[in-house]
Amino acid sequence: MKFGGSSVADAGRIKAAAKRIVDRRAAGDEVVAVLSARGDTTDELLEMAEEISSAPDPREMDMLLSTGERISCALCAMAIRDLGYEAISLTGSQAGIVTDTSHTRARIVNVRAERIREALDEGQIVLVAGFQGVSIERDVTTLGRGGSDTTAVAVAAALDAEVCEIYTDVAGVFSADPRIVPDARKLGTVSFEEMLEMASSGAKVLQLRSVEYARTHGVRIHCRSSFDEGDGTIVVGEEDSMENPLITAVTHSVDEARITLIGVPDSPGVAGAVFGALADAGVNVDMIIQNEPESEGSKADMSFTVASEDLRDARSVLEGILEGQGIERIAWDEKMGKVSVVGAGMRSNPGVAATVFRTLGEQGINIEMISTSPIKISCVVSADRVADAVRTLHAAFALGEDQSDSEQPHGAAR
Repeated sequence: MKFGGSSVADAGRIKAAAKRIVDRRAAGDEVVAVLSARGDTTDELLEMAEEISSAPDPREMDMLLSTGERISCALCAMAIRDLGYEAISLTGSQAGIVTDTSHTRARIVNVRAERIREALDEGQIVLVAGFQGVSIERDVTTLGRGGSDTTAVAVAAALDAEVCEIYTDVAGVFSADPRIVPDARKLGTVSFEEMLEMASSGAKVLQLRSVEYARTHGVRIHCRSSFDEGDGTIVVGEEDSMENPLITAVTHSVDEARITLIGVPDSPGVAGAVFGALADAGVNVDMIIQNEPESEGSKADMSFTVASEDLRDARSVLEGILEGQGIERIAWDEKMGKVSVVGAGMRSNPGVAATVFRTLGEQGINIEMISTSPIKISCVVSADRVADAVRTLHAAFALGEDQSDSEQPHGAAR
């Protein structure tokens, strides 16, 4: 059972989470709970660091940021004990979560769950601090935003758990963000493949790496609300999916930045040097486009997108290699957004791209960049038009609560 920051934001919610954990234990289940930091604790810790240093050391940032989840676990263990059950709180390192050495965005390489198993065998409820581990060099590490989801899935895999329940402030995974599309429909099941595409294109209910880990290790995920007992959304393997609708969901992000390299030499190795340097700095690149040079030996322009939070690092890296690679200059736009349509059914149905482009065109929404996969089409648009794009595409594919799957347009965008 994993509880996010909003689910443990104050004393009342911690006690409610403790009651929910105890109820599962009373029903006869062995329970491990992974907790996030309370509410805005992580943001507050980041602000503390910025007050002290303009460029905090990554190792010390991990020491600082890992404290939030430890507080949540210790408090919840106290609440569980007050309810009459034995509980023990563990840090990521005590729980045996081993990571690589990449501070602030480490990846889990192993879970040595012996101490968790021993505590369960003694009848205890185990509370594990999410978002953190210990590196192979014995330093505290953190897993990046949303890392508690990955902690929970990794522990579930190590223990061969029946299910990994992700408790959050929404009732499950929806066909679009309900804050933008009021009639968005809660999805009963989603395939791992679809969930991966949704998470990578802006859906924040589940963290991308947690879904990747779950698919790799065969962990069943149930995403559900902390505040009611209803069923949520179950993420299942493709072999367990029923026949897929044409489009499952419309996702979005407004945390995109576009970088354009102007005057890129038309010579081998330049692109490799650019994206190799970005990769070495831990900057993930999404869409890439390059125009063809006008004539042999002339220069081209290359544009690509990165997460807004990575823009500063990306600019720093690129400014360091411009001259050496013969690139004239760099430009950027911080106010970009991305809207995507996702659905396993589009593999066997033509016309989805036509519907997307026509629908956005009719609304006067200019498409800056496009990328596709077999089950996703993503468009970069101006950030101030993202909400309009989500609403119009959701309606165009008839994804609303009062519209059946049979109403979805099929074939050549009828």
